Amino acid sequence: MSVKIATHLVRGVRASLVGMKGTIRGQGAARAATDLIALPRTPLAGAVVQLVKPVESPSVFNHSIRTYLFARFVAARLALAAGQDYEDDLLFAACAMHDLGVAPDGPHTQRFEVEGADRAAAFLVEHGRSEADADEVWQAIALHTSSGIAERRGTLCVLVREGVALDFGGPMGNTHADALGDEQADAVHAAYPRLEMIRSLTDAIVTQAAKNPRNGPRYALPGEFLRERETFGQTRMEHACGSSRWGD
Repeated sequence: MSVKIATHLVRGVRASLVGMKGTIRGQGAARAATDLIALPRTPLAGAVVQLVKPVESPSVFNHSIRTYLFARFVAARLALAAGQDYEDDLLFAACAMHDLGVAPDGPHTQRFEVEGADRAAAFLVEHGRSEADADEVWQAIALHTSSGIAERRGTLCVLVREGVALDFGGPMGNTHADALGDEQADAVHAAYPRLEMIRSLTDAIVTQAAKNPRNGPRYALPGEFLRERETFGQTRMEHACGSSRWGD
């Protein structure tokens, strides 16, 4: 074999190896992106999606799913492991149903956090989960707007609260802002776009609060949202979110 032919073959092999490495890296990146937005593939998670997706606006639904995905980043930052420190199915259920109280098909006779918590707990018991599991999710949902309280009521409460806070981009707290990089956030937002979430969710909270005096007690979040919208046309949260990390 001539030197020229041998050199040509070596170069071809090297090029093939480089191409294979590039393909492997590309496949690895694709898998990582898929894992980033993966939801639990369990019967309970499927049932939760079937419950909330038809009754929530696309904006609120996407917010609920992002809350779960962002909560997992917070869990990783806190060195909390699914199956050991918390149950992933319950985290998903709590995050996905945390705004169920603003769904238009609800009774709308209590503040939305409590109404959503009641509906979620009843749903879990109906699907075979224990009263203890249902109560854990109830607390996480009922307290997700209660800064300083949720953080002291267990792991699930912390993760739901911080997942919500991350999706608000700052106004609800920046304690774990560094748990989520910009590229990771872009992947999540590509899968579950924001769709003017702040305005859409505030509209839903205010609408629910206006239906019954018990829904919007003074100094509670829904009551203050209602009062601020009626008085100023915009809530302080909406104003703050305009300059938040996500810009909405």
